[in-house]
Order: sequence, then C-alpha cells, then structure tokens
Amino acid sequence: MDVRLRDDRERAVVELWRKGHLSPGTIVIYLQWVRRFRTYCEKQRLLETEHLTAVGVRRFIRAYAGPRLRGRVSAENSRNLAGNALHAWACALGALGVALPPWREKNAPPLSPLMKEYCHYRRAHNGVSESTLGRDAETAWDFLGQLRLGTKSIARATLADVDAFVRTLATRLSKRTVADSCSSLRAFLRFLHMTGRLPADLASGVIAPRYRTDERPPRTLSWKDVQQILRSISRTEAPGRRDFAIVLLLATYGLGAAEVLAIRLEDLDWRAGVLRVRRPKTKVPIELPLLPAVAKALTAYLRWERPPAQSVHSLFLRKNMPYEPITSAAIRYRIRHYARLAGIPAKVIGPMLFGTVMQAGRLIPAPMSKW
Repeated sequence: MDVRLRDDRERAVVELWRKGHLSPGTIVIYLQWVRRFRTYCEKQRLLETEHLTAVGVRRFIRAYAGPRLRGRVSAENSRNLAGNALHAWACALGALGVALPPWREKNAPPLSPLMKEYCHYRRAHNGVSESTLGRDAETAWDFLGQLRLGTKSIARATLADVDAFVRTLATRLSKRTVADSCSSLRAFLRFLHMTGRLPADLASGVIAPRYRTDERPPRTLSWKDVQQILRSISRTEAPGRRDFAIVLLLATYGLGAAEVLAIRLEDLDWRAGVLRVRRPKTKVPIELPLLPAVAKALTAYLRWERPPAQSVHSLFLRKNMPYEPITSAAIRYRIRHYARLAGIPAKVIGPMLFGTVMQAGRLIPAPMSKW
C-alpha cells in the first residue's frame, strides 16, 4: 500500500478489509475518501460516528468540492465511490464493536390490524415461508386497494371485483406469476370468509390463467450437466469456493435455495459428521450425513474465503461489505452464470433444477479431482 496508516483505527479497519479480499488499490482509494469525510466532520464540528449513515454521507458528498468532481460523469462516479468507501468504513467499524446508527432507517409502513391478523393466520395454520407470506400480503393489500378505489367495503366484494383484479394483474405480469397471485388471492378470500368479514366464499371463483407445462423450466439436471457446472466454477478467487459449495449442496442433497440459505455455522457438526438443515415452511430440522466431498468444499470456503464477520452466523455471505447473508436471487444469478460458462442449454435455470443425483439408489459423492 502507498498510503501510510495514521492511527490504530485505520490499521484495524484495513486489516478487516484485507481479510475481506479488498484489493490494495481499492483500499488506498477508500482511505482517501474516509480521510476527507473525517476532515469534513472535524471542520463542521460533527461527531463522525453519528453522521456515518447514508443520509450523512450524502450531505458530505454534496458539500465536498474537491478536484475529483470535475465533469458530470466524473462527479457521478466519484459520488458512488465515496458512498461505497464510507459504507465499507462503517461496516468495518461495526464489526470492530464501534456503536453506530443504522446505515439506512427502515421505514416499512405499519401493517393494519386486518393484515396483522391475516399474516398471523397464515403463519399459524398454513406454515408458509416468509417469501410466500410476503407475496400473499402484497396480493391482499393490492386487492384491498382496488376495493378502496371503488369505495367498496370488504363485505360488498363480488366476483366481478375478483375478475377485475385478476385482469389488472394480467396486464403487467407473466401468466405464471398471475397464477401464483391467484393462489394468494384465494387464501386471502378464504380468510375473509372464515372470519366473517365476507359473507360469500369467493375463493372458488378465482380463475387463474392456464400456461403450458413446457413453459416451465425442466425439473432436474442430469449428473453430467451438474458436473459441467461444477467444473465451470473457478475456485482461485472469491466467490468461487462459496459458489462451489452451494452448488454441491444443492446437487448432492437435493436441497432448495431457502434450505441452503438457512444453514448457520452451528449447523455444521464436524465431530459427528452431520449437517443440520431446516425445512423453510415447517421449520422442521433434519440431519444429513456430512459427506467427504461436501465437507472438503465447506472447509475450503470457511478457511480461505468466508469474510471475517464473526457476528453473522449465516454460513454463506456476500463477498463484499456489508457482510450480509446472500439472497436466493444471488444464488439464481450465480447458477445461471456458471450454466452459461458450461454451455448448458436450459432456457431457465435455477436452484430447483438440482435434484438429488442418484445412481443405483444412492448419492454420488464423486471424487473432487473429477470436478
């Protein structure tokens, strides 16, 4: 590094950044923006830790008038870089135990008593996953919004209102997504009828659009295709070891993305050779044998690639700050990337295609050297 570290705080943060795979050049640039921000706070007589938020950083960027803000494109790039640098600084300080305000305030709108009751009902009686519950709640809220626009109460809702709502969905969503929303709408209408808010049971009148089964992605991949995808993953730089371990878990045990994302560090019982996972809907725990190939892939990820985020217990994390658990969307994106590299011709590919690979009625933990 070309920049001399000024104090113990910078040394501790830079050490975390290095463990988090930030390049030396990036660290130098980030430190330059951090020092500008700290100088700005000193001149304005501001407490640095109180203003190290997304709002505070935007104020600093608007006030900064340095040489890097010449020209529209250059200014925009510099603002983005400054935001990334100070966000990384805040994440590192938080990991070091420095008390900081939330980077962004969560201003989620409060749920109405009706929606709270509906969400509680769905969790208690149907065992839905949080992602499905979010879709159900969004569909219910949109349907109620349509009734409000027509100045109708829930008790006066009719099948004409239901049909109009489905037609509106069809103008902006795919057939499959509309079909999923219709399933959510049926659940909400049943709830309204069971709780006495809706006199008639309109759930049976929800007509979902039909779509061809061949419009959906194939239900599984062959072991040959799985091997090709595994070989396409380079494990020489991040996040290759992480992605390799994820794909191996999907293919070896037939897990879904939600089950993989729910794995925590304490779910790996190395002495007993057991991997503990939980079903996303029922939360029922199951124990799986920690096969040698999977254990080797997980060990490589934990030893050489997992970011230094001791306070985060989820197994699989983002490679860059903030070190948060990755999402199912990230898994889909990475799998499609490696499928393209491997030349897999599937039009739509994702975690659900990795069914348990079987041969002669048993799992195939092929030797790592063959991957």
